[in-house]
Amino acid sequence: MSETLKQAVIDICQKYGNDRARLMDIVTDLQKEAGCVSSEAMDIIAAQVKIQRVEVESTVSFYSFLSREPKGEWVVRLCTDVVDKMQGADEISQVFCEELGVPVGGTTSDGKITFEHTPCIGMSDQAPAALINEKVVTHLTPEKVKNIVAALKDASEEITLEQTEGDGNNAHDLVNSMVCNNIKKKGDVLLAEREPEAGLKACLALAPEDVIAKVKASKIRGRGGAGFPTGMKWEFTRAAKGEKKYIICNADEGEPGTFKDRVLLTEKFDLLCEGMTIAGYAVGSEVGIIYLRGEYAYLRAFLESVLASRREKNLLGSNVLGKEGFSFDIRIQTGAGAYICGEESSLISSCEGLRGDPKTRPPFPAQKGYLASPTAVNNVETYCCVSRIIEKGPEWFSSIGIEQSTGTKLLSISGDCQNPGVYEYPFGVKISQILADVGAQNTKAVLIGGPSGAMIGTADFERTICYNDLATGGSVVIFNDQRDILKVALEYMEFFVEESCGFCTPCRAGNVLLANGLKNIIAGKGEISDLDYLVKLGESVKFSSRCGLGQTSPNPILTTIKNFRPDYEALVKQESNGQNASFDINAALADAEEIMGRKSEIFK
Repeated sequence: MSETLKQAVIDICQKYGNDRARLMDIVTDLQKEAGCVSSEAMDIIAAQVKIQRVEVESTVSFYSFLSREPKGEWVVRLCTDVVDKMQGADEISQVFCEELGVPVGGTTSDGKITFEHTPCIGMSDQAPAALINEKVVTHLTPEKVKNIVAALKDASEEITLEQTEGDGNNAHDLVNSMVCNNIKKKGDVLLAEREPEAGLKACLALAPEDVIAKVKASKIRGRGGAGFPTGMKWEFTRAAKGEKKYIICNADEGEPGTFKDRVLLTEKFDLLCEGMTIAGYAVGSEVGIIYLRGEYAYLRAFLESVLASRREKNLLGSNVLGKEGFSFDIRIQTGAGAYICGEESSLISSCEGLRGDPKTRPPFPAQKGYLASPTAVNNVETYCCVSRIIEKGPEWFSSIGIEQSTGTKLLSISGDCQNPGVYEYPFGVKISQILADVGAQNTKAVLIGGPSGAMIGTADFERTICYNDLATGGSVVIFNDQRDILKVALEYMEFFVEESCGFCTPCRAGNVLLANGLKNIIAGKGEISDLDYLVKLGESVKFSSRCGLGQTSPNPILTTIKNFRPDYEALVKQESNGQNASFDINAALADAEEIMGRKSEIFK
């Protein structure tokens, strides 16, 4: 390692106060500057932050955006999620490989460009899409790919791509992105016009306990999908023992098909910050952390400028808006490509500079979260709703939606429809209404809540979006009658196999067995009894897994067997000779026959 690079590593560590909890920032900055986090760099980092070297390597090896070996100056990450493949991502990948002269995962001979596949990057409404370092390119075509590769090959330090400018703050000088918000339907809560900081001003006129009481009275439940009552979570956090308390915003919307938080971050970031500040006042916290998924790093400079502006206006910092004794500030923590970090305890681990492994619960984050302190974790949409609740009152909010699901829900809608984008509906809206609004035709299936949710068929299109019926964190993916639902389910199962942290056996091994079982059925090697086996296995994985990933990962198979059983039964065989249709004796004997130099005498 050169002395220049060695000093750069030391400088990065010092930038974050040689703080072990800021390890994610340290290695992310180094990856960006040096193209990798080398073995030599790990030694220096470990010495600077006073931890064991294996702890540094453990963190680096966990996240897909980090690497121990050098990557190209330009890293092209093509999204190969189901929706992107529906829009031609496989062909786009082939063109990238041909133009670059490398396979997937390869780097050009001059070391300049690396080409990779990556899961959902939050652009399902404008697929196929890719990340080039932190720049987003959308609506890719073979011709666009050829132009991009030519630009990358000619680039020295910056690239200029032929692209249209995005709308709203996507066109801001600090964003300069071709991303479109695609806001198709505005509701009364999140996307409505309102007086800036009205909620925060009203909050500071109340006692913290009264703020929590209003949040509870609104009956708002967490918008991440699980639906835990927000006011109750804040009450638990405020009552918990601890010198310091923390507010964390989960902005890691990695669920395939979800992108509504991307729009809130882009257009309603002040509203989010206001909600987090209200939460800080309510629970007695001085520190807020926004965990921003690595795929949205293109927004970070803009978001930091908004935070700086809020500090100048005394909306963050000491004695917020003149409220003596109330200090609160927010920092951004960027992730590095790990779906599991959308689970709140894994997210907390990542914020602490660790692998994104889930934590054992209890204790829950409200009791012992970030740095073992009481922590309230909510997502972007929840904090934005809270700002409106304190501004307009809990009665106003609870009058929207239905009894057990108050307010509105922001939906990310993509797939086989004419108008993909972001829609804000009151809770209680029917799937049939949504399909009509987005221009969906000949719909066979709708995936509610992403692959961890439920795949429903036409018999369920009169059901409603709400916590007591079809709960969703926000993802709605539509499939027409030309799509093979079993192959879609397999794609999502392979996604879960890849994204499992591997900590517990049911998730690590169970998802592989589920995926293999589905492959056999698709290949025509399954039996009718395999369907019962997959259901029992899936339920076992759900029951015995440690965190939310494993507790929902069998859903692509379980919900399609339930709602699309004829599709399975059309492929399975009824065996009368007692033999297992999925076992190929000739394939099993192939290696032995090659060693022996002859065919089996029994199985010819």
